[in-house]
Parts: sequence; structure tokens; C-alpha cells
Amino acid sequence: MFEVVFDLETKKFFDETGTTNPADLGVSVVSLFVRPEEKMYSFWEKDFDTMWKIFRDADRVIGFNSKNFDIPALSPYSPPDFPKLPHFDILEKIKQAIDHRVSLNRLAKDTLGISKNDNPANAGVYWAEGSPASLKKLRQYCEQDVVLTRDIYDFAIKNKFLKFTDYWNNPRQVEVDFSYPTEAPKVQQSLF
Repeated sequence: MFEVVFDLETKKFFDETGTTNPADLGVSVVSLFVRPEEKMYSFWEKDFDTMWKIFRDADRVIGFNSKNFDIPALSPYSPPDFPKLPHFDILEKIKQAIDHRVSLNRLAKDTLGISKNDNPANAGVYWAEGSPASLKKLRQYCEQDVVLTRDIYDFAIKNKFLKFTDYWNNPRQVEVDFSYPTEAPKVQQSLF
């Protein structure tokens, strides 16, 4: 299967724009992990046109809160068919199972034993600073979120559960099924 795991970072935060629409935030960088190639790509706004083909070729486009945030954030840049691609939103599947949100960092920490490498608030700071060193940090932060998303997805595919700590600080486990849907065999109708 050709899978793309992705994440993005925005140029601004909601409190800077006075809106709750992700499309108003601007996208600074998009990172993709592509398999079976097992390769990471990162695209700055000027290079977005070259990434759409990768998305279009995917059997599954995997993200975390991608349907409610990443896809709308990319809407000013994306071709019209982007929202119609085979998107798989990990957070959406978790919310279906437990009826509330869990952060990517919480899932990564409790399921994989690893955490994000930076504070999410720094993404906007790195973009605003704009130096080669700060843009490198921004790209690395985005790529690490992709790695966490990929590893959570892979763990769930293999083990059919994820771990998190609930609001009352209790360790919990949620059963999930991230496998591809199986198609029912087509039955040929009798001619007689």
C-alpha cells in the first residue's frame, strides 16, 4: 500500500488572527512520510505544487486531527480534490471510540514512551524569526510530529489499541481498528 503520513505547521495561531478558521492561519511547512519508500519530505509554501501528486497517489493519507485542522488549513493552497482523497484521521477514530479528544503528545508518551521534541508554541516563533537555523528547527519539529503520528498508527495497526492518561490521571487503553476495509466479494447473478 502507498501511504502518506503528514502534518503541517501554520504561520500564525488562532489568537493572532481573531478567527477559528484554520484556513486563515497560513501554512509554513508540510512534512510527509511516504511508504513503501520509507522517506520523509518537507515542503515550504513555494514548493507545495510538487507535493500534491504524492498525496493523490496515496491509498491512504494519514494524519492526526487532519480532517478538522490540516485539510482546512491547506484549503487556500490545495487543489479541489484534496479533501476527497482517502484521508484517515487518527484522532477521529479515537473520538469515535471514547467520545473525547486525546493529544498526539499524550498518545505518544503513553503508548510509545516518547514525547514531542519541542513546544508547539515555538512553531510560530520559528516561522516569524525566519532565519535558516529557526526554519530548520521548524522543519524538524514538523517532521517529528509526522514520525509520532506514523509510529502511533503503526502501533495501532499491529496491536489494535492505544494508551493514554485520562482527565483524572488514570491510565487507559482504547481499542482501535486501523486496518483497511475489506471489500465483499462480488457475487455474479445467475443468467437463468
